Amino acid sequence: MPHHRDNFLLNLLEPDVLDRIEPQLSIIDLQGEQVLAETHQRIERVYFPHSGIISCVVELIGGGAIETGMIGKDGNFGSSQALDDKVSLNHVVTQVGGTASLMSSDHLRQQAAAFPPFRSVLIKYDQFFLAQVQQHVACNAAHNVQARTCKWLLQMHELVGPDLPLTQEFLAQVMGVRRTTVTTVAGELQKANDYVQPGSPSYRRPCPNTIMGLRMRRRHSLSLSAYLQFERRITAANATSGSGR
Repeated sequence: MPHHRDNFLLNLLEPDVLDRIEPQLSIIDLQGEQVLAETHQRIERVYFPHSGIISCVVELIGGGAIETGMIGKDGNFGSSQALDDKVSLNHVVTQVGGTASLMSSDHLRQQAAAFPPFRSVLIKYDQFFLAQVQQHVACNAAHNVQARTCKWLLQMHELVGPDLPLTQEFLAQVMGVRRTTVTTVAGELQKANDYVQPGSPSYRRPCPNTIMGLRMRRRHSLSLSAYLQFERRITAANATSGSGR
């Protein structure tokens, strides 16, 4: 059964702090392709995922969208906007369904003001997420499509495990490339035995369900490196400050 501590940030809180804010939290299901916020919309709810993936995407003039940030059980969506009463800068959608702890923006502001350790965790994550967006930009500029695909699949793997219920069409959309490009990259990776797509050697539609050997390609990805270092840094910071679990 889902629990609030299934979210990394909430799990960092001392038991007494989580006990105090828990009455303001509820657990909900996140459906695939569920829209959580529109661009320039005021944020009314804050989501702390336990599973699944939330994507922040920039909508392009003329259609299409490019992903600029990925949120899973490692973070939250909405706390930064809620703390400063800001609007969403992106179209935000559930990329992979799951569950999440939910708190209203008004309650989050109140609880963050009442419990500094809670506010500290939220601010640290906001800094990380900003760094993740910057690393996305650096990765897109410095690496080719194959390396970017490896980074994206590896980060998804870290958050939801080996079974990625996605299509190549969706992967192409969030990466801002043609689907035929993703198909080509998929073929190159399979030839290198970097992943296996069971039952679909022609790569017609599905994305890979089982990832094998992709970890060797982590060196190609700046943003993945930042993601993998985040848990150690924020945990160490909370332990030092006395706010860690």
